[in-house]
Amino acid sequence: MPDERRNFIERSDSITGNLYGQPMPLERIAANFTLYGLQKRVAALESFDAELREGIEANPGDLRRHARMLELRRQMGSAHVALRNAGR
Repeated sequence: MPDERRNFIERSDSITGNLYGQPMPLERIAANFTLYGLQKRVAALESFDAELREGIEANPGDLRRHARMLELRRQMGSAHVALRNAGR
């Protein structure tokens, strides 16, 4: 699969699979996101939103990938809002 067709989660699965032998769960990706500084969190969310705005094809694999990305984006967004409310 060419790199330009892989989304954030697929790239993350590939990297963590090579490092640790198994893909990182979405919850752990979101937990690691909370360690980012404000500017890096904002940049990551903007990049993630840009990926989500790209069109999806009607095959079941794309729909599942998009659903996983939406769930991760929701978790990351909630963490970002909580950290902003805490002043971090």
